[in-house]
Amino acid sequence: MNEMRTETRSVVVEREIPHPPEKIWRALTQPHLIAEWLMKNDFEPAVGHRFNLRGDWGGVLDCEVLAIEPNNMLSYTWNFTHEDAAYELKSVVTFTLTPTSTGTLLRMEQVGFRPDQKQAHGGAKAGWQGFLANLEQVLARID
Repeated sequence: MNEMRTETRSVVVEREIPHPPEKIWRALTQPHLIAEWLMKNDFEPAVGHRFNLRGDWGGVLDCEVLAIEPNNMLSYTWNFTHEDAAYELKSVVTFTLTPTSTGTLLRMEQVGFRPDQKQAHGGAKAGWQGFLANLEQVLARID
């Protein structure tokens, strides 16, 4: 087996959400709302802005906004460094919003998992299902 393979794996979660893109966009980009469904943060919707996501589990993610198209697409780095190098993760998360007849198709793609990061990849798959379920609850609560 060739150890130099650098192909990476991704996690994709899609959800049909019965709210317009503009409303979902607010929940993706307003720090107090991000904190309710994802993690505590110091996010600002500006390309190049560096911010942290702070998990209840004590971990801190280093992030940088890569691209923003209001009400349409948001992309940022999602990097985690741990003393144990096996847990180091350099990835990119991209949210895409597509209007539908009943609301919005939200697509979340996280790319950058190395083939040996099966635990991180599996954790992200489960984690994003939970995060996006939380997001739907936040959307149901806000005007």
